[in-house]
Amino acid sequence: MFDSNGQRKYLTQSESQCLLALSNKEDRQTRMFCHLLYYTGCRCSEGLQITPRRLDLETGRIIFRTLKRRRTVFRAVPVPRPFLRELKAFAASLGLGPDDPLFPWCRQTAWRHIRKLMHRAGIEGPQATPKGFRHGFGCHGVGSGLPESLVGRLLGHANPNSTRIYTLVRDDEERALARRMWQLAL
Repeated sequence: MFDSNGQRKYLTQSESQCLLALSNKEDRQTRMFCHLLYYTGCRCSEGLQITPRRLDLETGRIIFRTLKRRRTVFRAVPVPRPFLRELKAFAASLGLGPDDPLFPWCRQTAWRHIRKLMHRAGIEGPQATPKGFRHGFGCHGVGSGLPESLVGRLLGHANPNSTRIYTLVRDDEERALARRMWQLAL
């Protein structure tokens, strides 16, 4: 979870919380997109394909079309119901049809919106991208005790090895073990 220079590629929970707070001062579309990345760990391009039809209020999930597969594969990611209701209300306020995208941006525009928020939050480095949210979602999921298989399914991984990288990031657990080691040495 580090780049070739040893810099972290994932957002920590405190960085994510800071970004969510800052996003509340942005326009509604930017705020909603930022929250979508945080709650789902979706790829930027997957988030841009979300339509009102893919917001499943009944089950409390957003349905994503996984993009990195040759055949069409959909995955359902649970999100907080208040957020899902807010997305539905947002779509209704725009007068969107069931298959109209909630975020009619190109990938570069979405990237710029998120990058601007990262800059305002003082977050620099490889984690300061939409993918930083995705990696943070994977790290937080595994760190919270979710089974690797579930985290992989939520992220749309076809290969379990893709998810396994998130098991290498156990910041809190590693610090606690190191503290125990240091205490035993004294």
